[in-house]
Amino acid sequence: MKGEKITVSIVEDIEDIREALRVLVNGSTGFECTHVYADAEEALDKMPANDIDVVLMDINLPGMDGIGCMKALKPLMPNTQFMMCTVYDDDDHIFNALQSGASGYILKRTSPAQILEAIRDLHEGGSPMSSEIARRVVFSMQNKGKTSEAVELLTDRETEILDFLSKGYLYKEIAAELFISKETVKKHIHNIYDKLHVQTRTEALNKAYQRK
Repeated sequence: MKGEKITVSIVEDIEDIREALRVLVNGSTGFECTHVYADAEEALDKMPANDIDVVLMDINLPGMDGIGCMKALKPLMPNTQFMMCTVYDDDDHIFNALQSGASGYILKRTSPAQILEAIRDLHEGGSPMSSEIARRVVFSMQNKGKTSEAVELLTDRETEILDFLSKGYLYKEIAAELFISKETVKKHIHNIYDKLHVQTRTEALNKAYQRK
């Protein structure tokens, strides 16, 4: 039943990678890979009929690419979260994906344990990114504008947590660094989003650094 496990679909054209991700998800407690697709066209045709929590989406697909596929699927699957799982770590792909609605962005070289943590974090309301991706996002934003005045509304602890978010930390990792519970981290992040009038990590960082 939905709710007992995080349901995952995978869109990946390379069979070895697709099957490795399927085995990883299905072999891990609390997760279930319900469907896999080899291309965007098949995903668009079949995925909307299913109740999926998280989609792992490759970018480089035959035919329509993964970003275009995600943009087409999101209106049809408003309760599903999309995370890019790709080899691309350049600014164009990163920002195109995030601005098109991806809530997470991880690289394929991410370890199996971190992939599962990213799926769980995304499902719990986070916006996981590989650390290299988060650094590129922050570097780009810092070079496009000064810190927003809205950040001055944040407490010292909230600013500290925002900094961890900018470095790609998961909720669990922030909790460990600050010696607080994950639930406390989530409360702080809720307050950050509320004060900045945003709903995701990407929007919070964009607002904080005034990225145009």
